[in-house]
Amino acid sequence: MKEITIDGVVYVPKSETPTGDRAVVVVDRGWIFAGDVERKGGRLRLSRAVWLFRWEGIGFDGVLMDPKSSKVTIKKLDHVVDMPVDAEVFCVPVGKDWGL
Repeated sequence: MKEITIDGVVYVPKSETPTGDRAVVVVDRGWIFAGDVERKGGRLRLSRAVWLFRWEGIGFDGVLMDPKSSKVTIKKLDHVVDMPVDAEVFCVPVGKDWGL
């Protein structure tokens, strides 16, 4: 079981609770990355970054729940992703090794 809902509140196993500073970050022009987030000096830096390249048939929430699904393509990046903080549309905190 991945989660249980009680009175409208969703509970997940402790091992899947987001910890640390890792997040999936949606940026302008449709790019989606995940990484260990650092915001400093007007910049957003993602280390241990991956690029969420494609998914099919499971929706964004399905990707967040199961990034290792055969319906998801994630590409590991060998570089730090660095962008202006204003490029961030939104982010979703995830577990410390999400997408790796």
